[in-house]
Amino acid sequence: MGELDGVRIGVTAERRADDLISALLRYGAQVRHAPTITIVPLAEDPELRLSTEAVLAAPVAFTAVTTGAGFRGWLAAADGWGRKDDLLTTLGSSRIFARGPKAVGAVRGAGLREEFSAPGESNAELFAALVSAGVVDSRVAVQLHGAPLPEFTGQLVGAEVVAVQPYRWHSPADTAPVLSLAREIQAGEVDALVFTSAPAATNFLTLTADTGALDVVRSGRIKTFCVGPVTAAPLEAQGITTCQPDRQRLGALVKLVVSTLGRA
Repeated sequence: MGELDGVRIGVTAERRADDLISALLRYGAQVRHAPTITIVPLAEDPELRLSTEAVLAAPVAFTAVTTGAGFRGWLAAADGWGRKDDLLTTLGSSRIFARGPKAVGAVRGAGLREEFSAPGESNAELFAALVSAGVVDSRVAVQLHGAPLPEFTGQLVGAEVVAVQPYRWHSPADTAPVLSLAREIQAGEVDALVFTSAPAATNFLTLTADTGALDVVRSGRIKTFCVGPVTAAPLEAQGITTCQPDRQRLGALVKLVVSTLGRA
């Protein structure tokens, strides 16, 4: 008997969904998979290539790395275009600021070295540190992940900001699974929702806005789990209470689900 036997959980992720679903299934959960976003393949993303060329067009004084996966994906795409070495040279000559251990791991894995790592793994700390470092009249390369961050990049007043966004997303071509999940939520057939990215959370709100499912989620009748505060932000802005693990990791998220919903 698994600790989550009979617990019905909706998963909205596309990237790494298999890892999350497999972990929940091992504990006996019944998983409803309803991806709320589709990620644009990096190597085929013309906007990513154009922004990469913009970074390479002139020296960069500062680099902001917001996610490890995004940074590694960016380098992999650049490698496919024959521009990885040029990119590493350009970024390596800049002062690199990273948002926590996973971003640091990706930076060091590429043979580079960060000057700053946000102790709380937050974008607020990352961009505050950049502002304090003095970016006025400097070129700043900012690696985003999944969505623009105007509330943070807008703080870099006086800098030339070159934003690079690996993992751009759009709504899935087939929204039937999401709408089916919404009906199950309304019918009381879902015990929990799990979110692993802010874009997935944001588009869940958009796709289910007219279904009545959000009223159920806001009511707290089902538990809403998020991997961290960035993912939780769009949900909490809509009055949805979330549960988050102490560490922003997939394994920690699964453990929190089990400890919260597990049945002895």
